[in-house]
Amino acid sequence: MTITAAVDEGVRGRRVLLAGGTSAAGRACARALSDAGAEVLVVGTDRDRLAAVSTEVPGVAVECCDLTDADAVEALRDRVHSMYGRVDGILHLVGGWRGGGGLAGQSDDDFAFLLRSLTALRHVSRAFDDDIRTSDAGRLAIVSSRAVVRPLAGGANYAAVKAASEAWVRAVAQGYARHAREAGREPAAAAVVFRVKSLDGLEDALAASFVALWDDDAAAWNDVMIDIAAPV
Repeated sequence: MTITAAVDEGVRGRRVLLAGGTSAAGRACARALSDAGAEVLVVGTDRDRLAAVSTEVPGVAVECCDLTDADAVEALRDRVHSMYGRVDGILHLVGGWRGGGGLAGQSDDDFAFLLRSLTALRHVSRAFDDDIRTSDAGRLAIVSSRAVVRPLAGGANYAAVKAASEAWVRAVAQGYARHAREAGREPAAAAVVFRVKSLDGLEDALAASFVALWDDDAAAWNDVMIDIAAPV
């Protein structure tokens, strides 16, 4: 499935957390969400970059947190609930790239660096699981890579972590569906994987695609892979 533009503003009034949201993609998503009427919370580790986001996108809230630290993430959740309330959406943008050198070049140090993204995803999705599951329009999404479909030796570490992240999100999706089924109601939460070859130049397309997740029922999006590509 390919999607590049938002249609309505179903996200209006929703509280959305951007995990690792100080990147160019995070700032684009913060702008799009704010323009669509959402309440945006950007979480990062660099206070200067967080301050820059506040200046660039007026009205967003920012929080400093090491998302690879489980205790810190639980404290973040409690702080968010106390200061802002429960969240309806999460976009996981913690990432990075290291690779090259064929299989022999896939070092343990590089793998540990890349693994931070999966660790952060696990912590954040667990800490805010009840928020998303019980929201009447909960959405969780990650940005993955087409490398999962065709992994190369020089990017084996990267592809392995991305594949694991996709598996985690698909498990989250099953949990959302099961929760709705056991509660005897229609699904209201969806977990989605966006895939890109590279995010460079596609930041606005990602933002529009994420905003558009609120323009359809959760069942249309849960456990769906969405390919984001540059216009032909």
